[in-house]
Amino acid sequence: MLPGLCIHLFWIIGMNSVAPTSSESQVPEASCPLGYFPCGNITKCLPQFMHCNGVDECGNRADEDNCGDNNGWPQQLDKHFEKQHEKIGSNAAGSGMKPAECLLGSVPAQCLCRGLELNCDGAKLRTVPSVSSNVTMMSLQRNKLTKLRTDGFCAFPDLSYLYLQHNRIRTVSVYAFRGLHNLTKLYLNHNSITTLKPGVFEDLHRLEWLIIENNKMNRISRQTFQGLNSLILLVMLNNSLGRLPEKPLCQHMPKLNWLDLEGNNIHNIGNMTFSTCSTLTVLVMRRNKISTISENAFSSLYRLHELDLANNRIEAFPPSLLRDTKELSQLNISYNPIQKIQADQFDHLLKLKSLSLEGIEIPNIQRRMFMQLTNLTHIYFRKFQYCGFAPHVRNCKPNTDGISSLENLLASIVQRVFVWVVSLITCFGNIFVICTRPYIRSENKLHGMSIISLCCADCLMGVYLFVIGYFDLKYRGEYNKNAQAWMDSTQCRMVGSLAILSTEVSVLLLTYLTLEKYICIVYPFRCLKPGKCRTVTTLIIIWIFGFVVAFIPLSNQSFFQNYYGTNGVCFPLHSEQPESTAAQIYSVIIFLGVNLAAFIIIVFSYGSMFYSIHQTAIMVTEIRNHIKKEMTLAKRFFFIVFTDALCWIPIFILKLLSLLEVEIPGSISSWVVIFILPINSALNPILYTLTTRPFKEMIGQIWTNYKQRRSIGNKNIQKVYTPSFLWVEMWPLQDISPEMMKPGHYIDSSEMSVTTRLSSYT
Repeated sequence: MLPGLCIHLFWIIGMNSVAPTSSESQVPEASCPLGYFPCGNITKCLPQFMHCNGVDECGNRADEDNCGDNNGWPQQLDKHFEKQHEKIGSNAAGSGMKPAECLLGSVPAQCLCRGLELNCDGAKLRTVPSVSSNVTMMSLQRNKLTKLRTDGFCAFPDLSYLYLQHNRIRTVSVYAFRGLHNLTKLYLNHNSITTLKPGVFEDLHRLEWLIIENNKMNRISRQTFQGLNSLILLVMLNNSLGRLPEKPLCQHMPKLNWLDLEGNNIHNIGNMTFSTCSTLTVLVMRRNKISTISENAFSSLYRLHELDLANNRIEAFPPSLLRDTKELSQLNISYNPIQKIQADQFDHLLKLKSLSLEGIEIPNIQRRMFMQLTNLTHIYFRKFQYCGFAPHVRNCKPNTDGISSLENLLASIVQRVFVWVVSLITCFGNIFVICTRPYIRSENKLHGMSIISLCCADCLMGVYLFVIGYFDLKYRGEYNKNAQAWMDSTQCRMVGSLAILSTEVSVLLLTYLTLEKYICIVYPFRCLKPGKCRTVTTLIIIWIFGFVVAFIPLSNQSFFQNYYGTNGVCFPLHSEQPESTAAQIYSVIIFLGVNLAAFIIIVFSYGSMFYSIHQTAIMVTEIRNHIKKEMTLAKRFFFIVFTDALCWIPIFILKLLSLLEVEIPGSISSWVVIFILPINSALNPILYTLTTRPFKEMIGQIWTNYKQRRSIGNKNIQKVYTPSFLWVEMWPLQDISPEMMKPGHYIDSSEMSVTTRLSSYT
């Protein structure tokens, strides 16, 4: 904080002496269409998103200039500060000065003395040390001072700098600084001061800097600053001020340039508070509790360059609030619960170069709001798609939400490739299982029915990814023009509902299959295999529940708002602050309620199953064979649950972090939605069918049949192997005996006088 203050104050004192640099007198930039910016003084124009991307597309690096937001007076300030340093350094080097000897006579042993300067930092002092009266600088930082007594410094009339920060000061006597007529800088920060009595600074007519940050001040009045005729900087951040005086605050501070009131408890700003602060150039009031601002609160701030009102409780700005602040170059109103911004709210700020609107939802956003700001070079929004409404601004942030970018719905090339790969694998694998599962000899047809139902749910995830990939291709290169319309569209809401339907049905079906197997393994003698009616009813209930969960947010838009349209992939992860409390609560119920409970049930069930298998290992051979058979199935389901854990644990963690208001990068959300969530749907066909014993037997029988048919293909008598999954259609049917239809029987074509057609369900 303090180095920055030093830099800014050097500029305030000497800004008129700074000459324009060569870069400031460049030829005016070429005119470019909206959404493009010029490459310096050449005719080449580049799209907005190419500004400061680390690549020199212009050829003269003009697209990599002015990347930092250092507009207006801060830029001049830094230049002046550098010149001052160069001047001081050259003077010191040219003079060859040696470290000054102590001119204060006897000083405490714990202190350091250099010329007329005394440094007693960390000396564990409890009182102000007694030294020569001609001391000009006294640093008493990190000591044990608890009180500044009357006339405590009156013996040091030449004192210019007084550093009292990081002590334990609670009370300051009204005459503590009496006689310090030459004091220019006073630091009282990081103490425990609760109040400063009127007139405490009455003798400090030359004081320029007053730092009182990080104390416990709960009130001030205009009389508190009586006598501060030369004060330029007043910093009172991180105190406990509940309100500002209703009467003119700057009445006794006619030269005040910088006022920092960040981190207090101020609730409102009245018309008279800043009425005498006409020289103010910087006003910082972020991190307060401001809810109301009077319409003429800033009407006297003609020279104001920077206004920071971020992180307050402001819901609406008076239409003419900024009418008279025409010199304003930086405005920050981020993270306020503003409901609406007037279309002409910023029309008077013709010199504005930096505008921060982060964390603000602007439902009525339009180009008209920013078109008058022709000098605007930096703008900051909550959503990157808002940049489309300020196409003339060279530097617009954010450029992406981690999932989408200004150009593409899917920002990363890896995402764009992966969404198609996973979509194809998921759709093909699950459709293959759905088509082949009924024709595989299975021990339990009802179990197969549940698996087919699960594959249908997983296939919906592939359809969801396919739709996202399609719209990514559709909006390729110009997504920012369509981003808001896409996220507000019915298509986005429907595809988001499809993704939630897939995930919820999949989770509930896995839970049902796990519980069914758990009962049969842990309680084998009481296991009643579910009937067809019960299985069908359960599956119907699960699908109905999935539909209800997925489509409830579409039934009441005023309650849930745009539940599925918080990002370009339309998945309601809500890792950032949601647009409605209802959406947040609903999301928590689904992800940390239903899904987390299902996951815990699955983990507990498989733990109990393996424990039961271990306990029954000492039983008779028949039971051992039964347990061995069930154990094989349990292992298979364990891998299924393991893949579910890989998919769902990251989501649980993200939801917990969002509840704790931890900022989560959008790139992490994109990894979860595009990379992690669909993996389970893509792997389920392999786990459920392609690696199962019945499927392997079917493949083995097909291979055996193929080899035998090739080996006997040239013989006069043809024999065909007929496994159980093949059927023979003949006419007339009575020509074939029942024995000939048994698995493993060879049919001699010479015994048949009819045409035989062998077909396979595969």
